[in-house]
Amino acid sequence: MNRTILIVICDFLLVSLLAFSTVDINKVAEPSTAGGLDLANAAPTNRIGGRQDLGDVMRLALEDERKKQDELNSELSKTRMTASQQQTLLSQRDQQLQNLQQQVRSREEQASRLQEQQTNLTQQMTAAQNNIAKLNQQLHDKALETLVTQEERNEQQAEILKQQAKAAALQQQLADLEKSNQMVSADRERLAGQLQFTEAEKQAATAQLAQAQEDLNLQRQENSKLAEGVRDLAGKSSELAQEIQSNRALAPNTIFDDFSSNRVSIDFAGTRPGFFGGQTSKDKQTQTIVATDGTNTFAVCHLQDTLLTLWDPMQWSQLTGTIARGPFVFPIDSLSVYLYDPRIALMPVPTVEAQELGCKVYHLSRDPYKFQDAVVVGARDGYYGECQFQIDLTAPQYLKMDHNSLKGLFGKFNPSTGDLVFAKNGDLLGVMANSTYCIILRGFEASTTIRFGTSVRDENIAGTLSSLYTTVTGLPFKLQ
Repeated sequence: MNRTILIVICDFLLVSLLAFSTVDINKVAEPSTAGGLDLANAAPTNRIGGRQDLGDVMRLALEDERKKQDELNSELSKTRMTASQQQTLLSQRDQQLQNLQQQVRSREEQASRLQEQQTNLTQQMTAAQNNIAKLNQQLHDKALETLVTQEERNEQQAEILKQQAKAAALQQQLADLEKSNQMVSADRERLAGQLQFTEAEKQAATAQLAQAQEDLNLQRQENSKLAEGVRDLAGKSSELAQEIQSNRALAPNTIFDDFSSNRVSIDFAGTRPGFFGGQTSKDKQTQTIVATDGTNTFAVCHLQDTLLTLWDPMQWSQLTGTIARGPFVFPIDSLSVYLYDPRIALMPVPTVEAQELGCKVYHLSRDPYKFQDAVVVGARDGYYGECQFQIDLTAPQYLKMDHNSLKGLFGKFNPSTGDLVFAKNGDLLGVMANSTYCIILRGFEASTTIRFGTSVRDENIAGTLSSLYTTVTGLPFKLQ
């Protein structure tokens, strides 16, 4: 673009900016009307109590860590954007550098051609000057000779003039070529300077890109550390919440309400030979809970709440059972008896069926002696109460209920065989083996398993029950 036209355009833009940009001096001079905050009269609106739940504090710390992670993610996005912009700028610089290198090569080729032309012209001018000198010498020699005619002199003079004109033309071409060569040299120096500047810019952009990449890597490492810290904090918060839950004593009303909302119904039905021939049908229903030891899940009740009895063993032709809660019902495949006390019945509940039941799956108490009191719930009759227990060193698998400390929620009550016993944090302690001792459930190890269905007739259930009865009668009298 012509320099004069560029100056005229710049002047026009400057006049336009001055014409359309006005400053309201009166508005600038007006004092600010924004009122300051009266911090002295400001009263605190929130007061933090002296006692906060430790779980809330951990959740607040987790939220702060998550906010910091969000801020770091935002900074990471900005760093990525900056790196992308630096990469684009670097690509542009590379393109400009290639274009300048191409221009330099073109200029060098042009300078080479001009240099070649200059050499040719110089050789021609030298040859012309040599011809002039030679003709002058010949003219001088012929002038001395008396035999040279005037016509030859004229021809020689004309030839000298022609050669001089040719030499002058060559001299002019040489001067023009020299001038063009100087312009090419200046242009080549300018392009070399611009090339050097572009290379410097490329190096600077490369350094900025490397720094941005390093910042991005550091940001990723920081985010990874922060994410790991958040996961650790979340895990510790969850563990702490579980620890708080396991150490918090619940009211008996809460435990019984929880039991009432999550109990399941078990229906037993069976047939066995009658005394006078034929088959006799029997059925029984009880209510209980579903519990887990962390690996296996079972419905737990006392054997007397089933159709099986240890003191009156008889052969069964068929045994069936179902576990139900609400509209969902599924059949019982088998019944096992607890290894440390055969009076406790265990019925397996698969994981899928436990989810379909939609009830709470109780955990076995990991520390039965954590609380001094226990909550006894009559699963069949719907009563409940609070009772202290004692440790009997002669019966380490049992807890002895202190009848003198009974506090029934419906007046005085006495624990009965088959009642469920809960720890004060809501975990299952065990089942009342008799009216005084509670068998502690530390797992679901079984000593005997009885399959349900018509195949029960092929099993020696009577012999199995008799053997289990012998095991119970072999216990100390206080545990029978």
